[in-house]
Amino acid sequence: MKVLIIGLGSIARKHITAIREIDPNVKIDALRSSRDATPEEGIRNIYNIDSKDSYDFIIISNPTSLHAETIEKVIKLKTPLFIEKPLFENISYDALIEEINKNNIITYVACNLRFLGCIAFLHEYIHSASDIRINEVNVYCGSYLPDWRSGVDYRKVYSSIPEQGGGVHLDLIHELDYICWLFGFPNESFGIFRNVSSLKIRSYDYANYCLLYPDFSVSLVLNYYRTDYKRTIEIVFNDTTWTVDLKANKIIDSKGKVVFEGEDDFLTTYKKQLEYFITIINENKKAENDINTAYHTLKIALQNERSKR
Repeated sequence: MKVLIIGLGSIARKHITAIREIDPNVKIDALRSSRDATPEEGIRNIYNIDSKDSYDFIIISNPTSLHAETIEKVIKLKTPLFIEKPLFENISYDALIEEINKNNIITYVACNLRFLGCIAFLHEYIHSASDIRINEVNVYCGSYLPDWRSGVDYRKVYSSIPEQGGGVHLDLIHELDYICWLFGFPNESFGIFRNVSSLKIRSYDYANYCLLYPDFSVSLVLNYYRTDYKRTIEIVFNDTTWTVDLKANKIIDSKGKVVFEGEDDFLTTYKKQLEYFITIINENKKAENDINTAYHTLKIALQNERSKR
């Protein structure tokens, strides 16, 4: 297997580890922007893309604001694209999406929480049970941005810089993605975004969505400033309430009964999603979260924005 990686940051290294677990003999090229880039063991640095180059797939994991121009450069290769989330920093790329579809390029946008045990269990349950009635869903993800990258000033990374695609509404688009995967796209959506916390950054550090479905509503709250990390889903059924703890990979009902408990963790999801993507390529199928689906989700994340300072 031969893979090209564009963007060699922390998230790319997780993908590299997963690829090597899948295929220890994989050959990896990294497109570098500078010839002074530090060499990486087992990775060949390249500095331009040749139309004669051949890869099994390309991983795009550079800053979000560079995704569109990067995709434009590699379309000529007509190679499957594994694109790190969020897809783009805005929703002005309809023509680029059309070009990708025109060239029949297989795409997948990396939302690895779909492969976490408790989320996968929920998906199977919701889509197979015929007698459930959902009345309300509450989703929450609060984490502390300064802890995300050890030894790095959080105010100088892309997460804090809106021009580079930063902001909690995009960084934590995982939640919006799995909501749409579990329940489908909402009929209507509303969002409030703020950046008034003690973090004092320019990008949004708080997002609050209301997603309207025919028979229930979903509340989604995201933030960058919670020091005691919490990531949960609460589903209110007719006869019980399920609390999903993503950190513990566990589901408990309102009586304290364990509905599901998984042994995997967030790190294992990187390997699972790459295995899924490779299967999609080998079978020449459309990925569940291809560029069209991810673009639709991104539109929900960015449309109806109501910024309140």
